[in-house]
Amino acid sequence: MRDLTSCFSEYALQISDTSCSAYSPNSCISPNLTPSLLNAVTSLYKTTLSNHSHIPVTLTWTRNTLSQSQGLTISFGDDQSTFKLTTNSRIFRKLKGAKTLDFHGTAIEIFYDLSAARYDSGPEPIDGFYLFIALDSELGPILGDIAPEAYLRRLKSGARIAKFSLVSRQEHFSGNTLYSTKARFREGGAAHDVVIQCGGESEGLKHPVLSVFIDKKTVIRVKRLQWNFRGNQTIFLDGLLVDLMWDVYDWFCIPGSGAVFMFRTRSGMDSRLWLEEKMVRKDQDKHDFSFFIFACKNL
Repeated sequence: MRDLTSCFSEYALQISDTSCSAYSPNSCISPNLTPSLLNAVTSLYKTTLSNHSHIPVTLTWTRNTLSQSQGLTISFGDDQSTFKLTTNSRIFRKLKGAKTLDFHGTAIEIFYDLSAARYDSGPEPIDGFYLFIALDSELGPILGDIAPEAYLRRLKSGARIAKFSLVSRQEHFSGNTLYSTKARFREGGAAHDVVIQCGGESEGLKHPVLSVFIDKKTVIRVKRLQWNFRGNQTIFLDGLLVDLMWDVYDWFCIPGSGAVFMFRTRSGMDSRLWLEEKMVRKDQDKHDFSFFIFACKNL
């Protein structure tokens, strides 16, 4: 598969509003089709300490449906210094503790409690847990809905809180060609329902059609997909311009392989066409966010 971002200069830019159309019960989504399984979630955080050093922190949650095992891998920087938790489902619910690492002279502390974590359809817990990371005693990425005592003690002692933001999120699916998930496209924004399907047979169409829905509204519909297997379209969402790109070439040429879908927000000078200059200057501290869906279609 070619590099995803190199594929889209071949296509004219299209812009749509997510409020423009909604799908009906007679849309291309079959009510009898079960969505594909979410097997892995990877989140990349940009973390900036008070000394202005930057440490990328990557969290990957995985689940193996055959062995009923779940796992968490935390990586720091490009050399992939890691901390791993990989256990079977019975032991996984007892996990609680702390771990200390060294990353190029930076002292890293990881505190976690997954003993009462609850899961939905994916490998990432939805509540009942906590995970937070301290880098040189500065509080970094913080996840979960339970505030641990160690975290509260650090707050009371006046510990610094590092600047951290989610830069990208990747979700890996396997199964058929229906993918259902939720995504936030800006910090503090609402969680949106995202549904992607390649189909069309239920409508009596001879050629496959790619449809993408956000909050039950149609944002793109690509007909004759075997000839439009790569492309991009810009949508409006949460007051942002979001570039939606797709590459499903391997679905047609390499059986059992995957497709890639990417949502990328635009900020700063990227949005000059749509924002007044004073708004652009105000927007400079924001970062672009990318959301990837890697979709494997099983034979």
